[in-house]
Amino acid sequence: MTPKNPKVFLDTSVVFAAVLSPGGGARKLFLLAEAGVLNLVVGPTVLAECDEVVRRKAPHSLPRLAQLLAAAQVETSASPTRNQIKIAEALVRYAPDARVLAEAIHAKPDWFVTHDKEHFLKSRGKFNLPFEIGTPGDLIQKFKDDPTIL
Repeated sequence: MTPKNPKVFLDTSVVFAAVLSPGGGARKLFLLAEAGVLNLVVGPTVLAECDEVVRRKAPHSLPRLAQLLAAAQVETSASPTRNQIKIAEALVRYAPDARVLAEAIHAKPDWFVTHDKEHFLKSRGKFNLPFEIGTPGDLIQKFKDDPTIL
């Protein structure tokens, strides 16, 4: 049986990094998805945040954002349930990030990939969630260590 491609939920910080840095780990995840090795997913809040941040900080990059999302066939998940939001709010006190975490919980990914040290990476060992949390580099290193996971 062929293993399924890992489903990777992206935080806004990762999508924005991919837009701005063609050689970084975030962009590599988009390239892996474009090659059919990963399935990328974002939530509605992440998608709205990405659009807002790119428009505010790098409006000339809006076409690149659209191209990356399309080429990698990034899926947009549905909104989380009230229960998923409550679970996320119990783990993350900052409401916007709790909403993103709730979207990740709803999407049921294998990985939640972020650059957010304050709300996610520092606490990832304390979260009891059915997916791994890490940076783009963490996921890429995991693949290098064990290519059978992809």
